[in-house]
Amino acid sequence: MTEIASVVPASGHGRTRVTDIARLSGLSTATVDRVLNQRKGVRPATVQRVLKVAAELEYLPEQDLYNMIRPRPMQLTFLLPAGINRFIGMLGDYIEINEEQFAPFNVQCRRQVVEGFDPKVLAENLLHYGRRTEGIAFIALEHPLVREAVNTLVDEGIPVLTLVSDLSNSKRAAYVGVDNRAAGRTAGFFLGRFLGQQRGKVAMIAGSLSYRGHEERELGFLQLLQEVFPNLQVLDLREGQDDPNKNYQQTRALLAQHPDLIGIYNIGGASDGVARAIKEADLKHRVMFIGHELTPDTRGLLIDGTMDAVINQNAQIEIMNCVRIFANLREGKAPLAGIEAVRVGVIVRENLP
Repeated sequence: MTEIASVVPASGHGRTRVTDIARLSGLSTATVDRVLNQRKGVRPATVQRVLKVAAELEYLPEQDLYNMIRPRPMQLTFLLPAGINRFIGMLGDYIEINEEQFAPFNVQCRRQVVEGFDPKVLAENLLHYGRRTEGIAFIALEHPLVREAVNTLVDEGIPVLTLVSDLSNSKRAAYVGVDNRAAGRTAGFFLGRFLGQQRGKVAMIAGSLSYRGHEERELGFLQLLQEVFPNLQVLDLREGQDDPNKNYQQTRALLAQHPDLIGIYNIGGASDGVARAIKEADLKHRVMFIGHELTPDTRGLLIDGTMDAVINQNAQIEIMNCVRIFANLREGKAPLAGIEAVRVGVIVRENLP
């Protein structure tokens, strides 16, 4: 923060001097000088006393006084996985371009990027960035190293939020994201309804089951199909690490090995890789395809009919919820006070926003 002394002349705004403020506030000129230059070691009540007199004497422009009275912004870090997952990219972009919307909460947000599938690297970066900020939100991997890093930060007084994917048995303050089991059940319901009474095989592709969110989606999907659509046989899950080329190869192999494949559920990102294999095999409209998150690529796939539905969560609401939760914690409120849950949305071509 820039010191006010660098922009204020000795005589202040008008003819008022530091000695005038000291005399009317009953304090020494040294104390007044410390307050006006925002130096440490002055009691809050004394600061308010000096600023009250300075305001009455119009010593400083109103904006300068406001900046001095206003608490320093809370420094927040969002630790996001590296890669080309477009939804994660949208989260990061929103953090960086929406400073005005964060202003009422008096916070400053920044994005840091880290390898997303290595728990050791994630844990090390959590500790590194967490100790250099006043609150950190991240997409969790379900792993003891990550859990220990979270608990260490919380014990040191640094609040931690999990975003998009939660972390079990940890001291994190809150989870921000959709109910992933409900999201998986929703995907299963729509896939089953689209397929009707057809019999055949259904495949699942995940980013990584190290993400609790992906594991929960898989469980929800399987439960729904077992309960409602026993005519569908679900193949063993494959992992593509949210990489388009890996998802493309996984889908090509599935289509070659299982000619009776009639549905694909992409639990994670990189739906464009799945779609590429479906198009190459000329199976658009014959293999039902459901994935997650409305991004530029999934929008195009809905429009051209390669994807049948997208299970969506709102990136903007999630980032704003994180900011609101950190503000609640700073003010001593319950983390989720006034926070509306992130809802699972279903988007098809006919209701594209």
